Amino acid sequence: MSEHGVGEPETFDTLRPLLFTIAYELLGSAADAEDVLQDSYLRWRDIDPAAVEHPRAYLIKIVTRQALNRLRTVRRRREDYIGSWLPEPIRTENDASHDVLLAESVSMAMLLVLETLTPTERAVFVLSEVFGHTHAEIADMIGKSAPAVRQIAHRARTHIQSRRKRFTPDTDTSRAVIARFLHTAQTGEVQPLMDLLAPDVVQISDGGGVVTAARHPITGAEQVAKFLLALSRNAMSGMHYEPATFNALPALMARSPETGALDSILLIETDGTRITALYAIRNPEKLQLADKTHLLDRAAQPT
Repeated sequence: MSEHGVGEPETFDTLRPLLFTIAYELLGSAADAEDVLQDSYLRWRDIDPAAVEHPRAYLIKIVTRQALNRLRTVRRRREDYIGSWLPEPIRTENDASHDVLLAESVSMAMLLVLETLTPTERAVFVLSEVFGHTHAEIADMIGKSAPAVRQIAHRARTHIQSRRKRFTPDTDTSRAVIARFLHTAQTGEVQPLMDLLAPDVVQISDGGGVVTAARHPITGAEQVAKFLLALSRNAMSGMHYEPATFNALPALMARSPETGALDSILLIETDGTRITALYAIRNPEKLQLADKTHLLDRAAQPT
C-alpha cells in the first residue's frame, strides 16, 4: 500500500488516538500528552514528505522521544508534590474496556506502577508490552541498541510483574457493586459499607496541596469506611454524583449542586464483587480536561 498524505493533517488526525495513548501512558497526564502531540504535529507539518517512508513509524518515534523528554522534566516536579500523586484521569469510552490489555495499561493501578520505572524502562515496557513493538523498533525510537533494549525490557517486565495487581475489567457486576456502595455511603452505617470493601482496600486522594485531601493513602476496610462516611457527612455532603468511565474504570464525578462545578472524580476498582481501590482526584489542574472524552487505540493504521 502506498503511503500518502505525509506531513498533512489527515494522516496525523487518523493516528491521533494511537499517538495520544502512547504519550499518555508514558506521562500519566492528559495535559502533558496533548502538549506532546501539539509539538509533534508542528514537527510533522514542517517535514519534507520525500524524507519519510513510513509515516506511522515516524510519528510514533517523534511522540515517544518528545514524551520521554517531558517525562524526565515532570518527574523532578513530582518528587516535590504535596500529598499523594495520582495520574491525571482521562474520560474514556465504555468500549475501551473491551480491549483488556489496553484497559489495564491505562488503569490507575498500572499507571502508578509505571511511575516506579525509570523513563527509559517505562518507554520500553509500554512500547513492547502494550503496543507490540520489537526490540529493534524500540531501539531506533529511543536511540539505543537492540541488545540494550532487550535487557531493559526484561528488567522492566520483572519489576512490573512483581508489583502489578490483578486487573478486572469494568462489568455490569462491578457497576452494581458501585451502585450499592454509593447508596451505603449515604446511609452513614459503617458495617454495610465495610462489607462492600476488600480487606486490603486502599483509598488514595490527590489534592495537590491546592484543595483539602488526605495526604497519605488509607488502607483497610474499617479505616476506609470511616474515612468515606466522614467525608460524605462533611466535605461531600449534598454533592451531585454523575456516573462516568475514566481510565476504563467506573467512576463518579462529584459536582456542586449549586454551580455544577466539578469538585472531584472518584475512580473505583473492584475484583468483581468488592471494591479494592478508590482513587479520588481533587487537584483542580487535573480536572480541567475531565469532560473531554479521549479515544484510545493500540494499533491505528493510516487510511
